[in-house]
Amino acid sequence: MLKMTREKDLKQIHDEIKSCKKCALHETRLNAVPGEGPVNAKVMFIGEAPGAKEDETGRPFVGRSGKLLRSLIAEAGLAEDEVFITSILKSRPPKNRTPKKSESEACMPYLERQIETINPQVIVLVGGVAISNLIGPWKLADAHGRFYEGKGRTYFMSYHPAAALRNPELKDVMRADFEKLKKDLR
Repeated sequence: MLKMTREKDLKQIHDEIKSCKKCALHETRLNAVPGEGPVNAKVMFIGEAPGAKEDETGRPFVGRSGKLLRSLIAEAGLAEDEVFITSILKSRPPKNRTPKKSESEACMPYLERQIETINPQVIVLVGGVAISNLIGPWKLADAHGRFYEGKGRTYFMSYHPAAALRNPELKDVMRADFEKLKKDLR
C-alpha cells in the first residue's frame, strides 16, 4: 500500500514537471525530463540538466554522457531497477549552457520532493552543478570519490560524465570513484 502511494506521489510530481512554466525554459524545450527509475530506488543519480537527446526523448542521461553514466552504474553492480536517474534542471537550457541560478531554484522543489518520495540510501551527485545545488560549493578535484553526510542524507560525489568525454583521463577517475561507491553499497 505504501509503495503504491509513493508511486502515485512520484507520478504527480512528474506530471507537474511536464507542465511546469516556472521559468523561461519551458518555451524552448521539446520535453521536460523528470527522471526515471523505481520509487524504491536505493541509489539516486543527479546530474546538471537535460541535453539534446534527453530533450528529444523526455528521458534522462540517454545521450553520450548517459551511455557513459549507465555503463559506470552497471560496472558498480547496480541494476537499472535499483537506481533513479534525474537532473537538477528538468528542462534543457539552450545550447546546453550552464543553468542559471533562477532556473535551478525553480526546479529544486521538484527535486526535493523526488528525493523525499524515493528516499534513497545514497544520492550520487555527478558534476559541480549538482554538488553546489545540493550540498554547497566544493572543488570537484577535492569532492570526487567522497561521501558527505548532511541534511539527513548520504551523498557521494563524482565528475559529470560529459567532463570525462571531454577529458578521457577522467574516465579512469570516475571508474575509481564508482568502485568506492560499489564497496560502500555492499
